[in-house]
Amino acid sequence: MMAEMAVAVPLVLAAGEQGMFHLPSPEEVRLQPIARAGNEVGWPFSVDEGTLSCVWSAGQRVVMFFEGRPKGLDVDDAFEPRGVIVATDPMQLTLGNMANRALFRDAATVEERLRLVAPFVTMGRKLCDQPAGARVGHGEL
Repeated sequence: MMAEMAVAVPLVLAAGEQGMFHLPSPEEVRLQPIARAGNEVGWPFSVDEGTLSCVWSAGQRVVMFFEGRPKGLDVDDAFEPRGVIVATDPMQLTLGNMANRALFRDAATVEERLRLVAPFVTMGRKLCDQPAGARVGHGEL
């Protein structure tokens, strides 16, 4: 088992991925503001705008969505945005998001929620491949 790991780790790192024990720095986090289009029916979140983020963690790309600052909130008022993991793994999508599950719009089943978030998982993973500080235009992810 250890020999297999010793062979696999250099291959993973050579493929451009971060190692299993890599701790990301703030410069490695990729952020992209996103908002619901007026006629969009496949929007999976309960708020109309926020930030999609991606970072390498534990050897894989982790995509999250954070709600945007409410429009009526004063600039001086403190705001702690809620965030959810955006994943196609049912365990991460359900159990990993228990604290902030209200950030997702209502879905009748886990399968329906998976169908709604799948395009955002793909966009978020592509975001991880962008250089630091890149701004990706609407429809480019």
